[in-house]
Amino acid sequence: MKKAVILYSGGLDSTTCLAWARSEGFAPFALSFAYGQRHAVELDKARAYAPRIGAAEHLIVEVDMRRIGGSALTGELEVPKEGVEEGAIPVTYVPARNTVFLSFALGWAEVLGAFDIYIGVNALDYSGYPDCRPEYIAAFEQLANLATRAAVEGQGRYRIHTPLIHLSKAQIIERGLALGVDYALTHSCYDPTPAGLACGRCDSCRLRLKGFAEAGVIDPLPYA
Repeated sequence: MKKAVILYSGGLDSTTCLAWARSEGFAPFALSFAYGQRHAVELDKARAYAPRIGAAEHLIVEVDMRRIGGSALTGELEVPKEGVEEGAIPVTYVPARNTVFLSFALGWAEVLGAFDIYIGVNALDYSGYPDCRPEYIAAFEQLANLATRAAVEGQGRYRIHTPLIHLSKAQIIERGLALGVDYALTHSCYDPTPAGLACGRCDSCRLRLKGFAEAGVIDPLPYA
């Protein structure tokens, strides 16, 4: 079975992505990050769920992005609770996060002898982050094939898979349920309570709840 590295946060999209990779015949090597995020409860979900959904291995890498800050997820800025301005990049954007994460994924893939990397970015029901756009993914894929020994020596070509990129949140949930994903074991909230309950008001919670409503399915996640 071919190997693939899956960027896996423990959230709805990345969990669906892991199940999707497995359905396409890959052995999923799940890669998560403890990057100083205020919603670190997602890592607890990732630890619990990775083996249950069939990850061949689950690696958690520590990268302290609080040292540079610049985001409500890694600093003292407040997480917006009344929606975000349309067309504006919200303060929950973490500077260069997907570039950092994909770089680690690329390094691990090269060590594993894998040429496939999955990331659950979405360009429809998302918060407007610049590193979730198709043109960004295409640029990183080009970089991957220029910057690695495996690609330069002709051992293979790297492909960044983004199966969710053109799906609505409802379509992602429907696909995940068809793949057997248990969304009770995922977490999406940017600003959970000390007990780990989702706030229900941040942008991520709003998108998740909207998706479940449009899919006609009850969200199993407990909310404050």
